[in-house]
Amino acid sequence: MISVNERASKIVNEMIQGGEELGVEVLKLKNGAIAVDAGIKARGGLKAGKYFSEACLGGLGSVDLCMEERPHVHVNVDHPAISCMASQFAGWVIKVEDYFAMGSGPARALARVEEKLFRELKYEDKCEKAVIALETRKIPNEKVADFIAQKCGVRPNNLYILAAPTASVVGSIQISARIVETGVHKLHELGFDMGKIICGSGSAPIAPVAKNDLEAMGKTNDCVLYGGRTMYFVDADDSEVEKVIDEVPSSASKDYGLPFLELFEKYDRDFFKIDPKLFSPAEITVNNTRTGRVFHSGGINEEILRKSLGALV
Repeated sequence: MISVNERASKIVNEMIQGGEELGVEVLKLKNGAIAVDAGIKARGGLKAGKYFSEACLGGLGSVDLCMEERPHVHVNVDHPAISCMASQFAGWVIKVEDYFAMGSGPARALARVEEKLFRELKYEDKCEKAVIALETRKIPNEKVADFIAQKCGVRPNNLYILAAPTASVVGSIQISARIVETGVHKLHELGFDMGKIICGSGSAPIAPVAKNDLEAMGKTNDCVLYGGRTMYFVDADDSEVEKVIDEVPSSASKDYGLPFLELFEKYDRDFFKIDPKLFSPAEITVNNTRTGRVFHSGGINEEILRKSLGALV
C-alpha cells in the first residue's frame, strides 16, 4: 500500500535540511512537533512552493514552474484518487479553542475525519509520521499540534506542519498547484467514479502576491476558475464521460463571469451563497483509454484574468 505520509515526510525533510536555501524557517514546538514556516515570517520562494505542493500531493505528483504569458504551475499526478482527494484536498476543518485552519495534505489519510469521503476512496494510510499543510497566518501552538497528532494516531514529535498564508509566494504556488485536484473533486461531485481516473495533468497561472489575504484569495481562485486547464486519462464507458463533461468547467456555473473577489463581495463574503459548481477548472480534456475518444469542454477566460491579475507580460 502506498503511504502518502511516508513519501511526503521525505519531501519535508528536504525542506528542513535546505531551510536557508528555500527561505523557510523551521520551528520545533515544545511537544516536539516540527512546523515549517513557508511564508508567515519567512519569505519562502519558488522552490519552497514546489516542495510544499508536492508534499500536499503525498509525493505522488510533480509540480514544475515555468514562464508562459504569465508564470504557471504544471502539475502531473498519478494515483489521482489518493494523491488529490486522500491527500491534497483541503477537507479537514481544524478548530482548537480560538485557532482555525483548513487542513490539507496526507495527514488527512491518517485522521480520516472526512469519513464518507474516505469510505468512498477505500484508502487508509498507515504511517508513524504525519504531514499536514495549513493555509494560515499563524503557526499553530502545542495544543493544536497535540490535537492533530492525536487524530492521526502519531506522537507529536512525528508531526510535521507546513504553513503559509494565502498572500505569499508559496501560497500563490500551492493554490494553483491544486488545479488537477479541483477537477478530480468536481468529477467526484458529479458522480464520476474516481477509481476510473488513471492519471491527470494540469496547469494554472500563478497569482501575483497580493497586499492582503482577502485580495490574494480572489486572485488565486481566479487562476484556477478562469485560467486552469486539466487533462485526465480515464478507463470508463464513453457514456460516463459524456454524462459529466459539460458540467465540469467553471463556466457551467450560474456565478461564472465575475472575478472571484467581486463575487465574494456580492454575496456578502458568504462562501455558502456561491454556486458550488463554480469551483472547477476553466477547461477540461478527457482521454478515454478504453475507446480512444477525446472529450473537451470549457476554455480560458483571458478577460477575467487580465482584470484580476493584470496585463500579460
